[in-house]
Amino acid sequence: MTAVAGRTQLKLGVVGKGGVGKTTVSGLLARAYAGRGDRVVAIDTDSNPNLGLSLGLSLEQTEAVPLLPRAVVVGSGGGASAADLIGEYGRPTPAGPVLLSAIKVAEAGAGCTCSGHASVRSLLADALGQVDVTLVDMEAGLEHLSRSGGTLAHADLLLVVCEPTRKSVLTAARTSALAAELGIPGVLGVGNKARTPQDVEFFTDALAAERIELAGVLPYDAQVAADDRSGAVGLTRVADDVARALEQVLVVLDTARARTADTQG
Repeated sequence: MTAVAGRTQLKLGVVGKGGVGKTTVSGLLARAYAGRGDRVVAIDTDSNPNLGLSLGLSLEQTEAVPLLPRAVVVGSGGGASAADLIGEYGRPTPAGPVLLSAIKVAEAGAGCTCSGHASVRSLLADALGQVDVTLVDMEAGLEHLSRSGGTLAHADLLLVVCEPTRKSVLTAARTSALAAELGIPGVLGVGNKARTPQDVEFFTDALAAERIELAGVLPYDAQVAADDRSGAVGLTRVADDVARALEQVLVVLDTARARTADTQG
């Protein structure tokens, strides 16, 4: 973690099992940080990129976001700077963050996406200029942590999104172990789609059993699901209980952000 103009930068990876709501949580967090005045870059690394929709872009605008160059080397010894890449390939969004698209599968048989992950890893290794928060919405699963060097090896924190199922917590436990091997300073869990007090209790107990700190629990929001079905863009109509829970998550992330900065400083 580095300081820029008196601020502490945060490089946050949002990860988890498929279907847990990573992109929705990523969009909510990116919006919240931008709303607090942070300069935010949101990187979509899903091969089926949709983060732009959560940040207020239309489908056509999201599809038109240019891909980062493959296997680019950023910073010292490289041919590009993070600021240059953000300026050329980033697109502003109605929600405030600048969106970068790193990976997209547009045709069958196009080969692996390894070089796109290498670009994200190189980008995160750089200071990222005048950016306060770099948030990476990762593809589902664990492969991004097992690739050579690890896509998120230079992240400060991982936020593992879970739904109230044992399988999603198992993915969180495996993520935590791999993150430790890569030297990522911190891993937090966030519960998503909680409908009952029993769901909240499950997140609390299951993540504690895996020694993963719970940053908070986001309630199930029927409006988000309805907007998703209708094709509505953005996350502008968030329920009050979701907003309160999200604020709690931000408080925990702030604490972890400061703790990590102190450790590295």
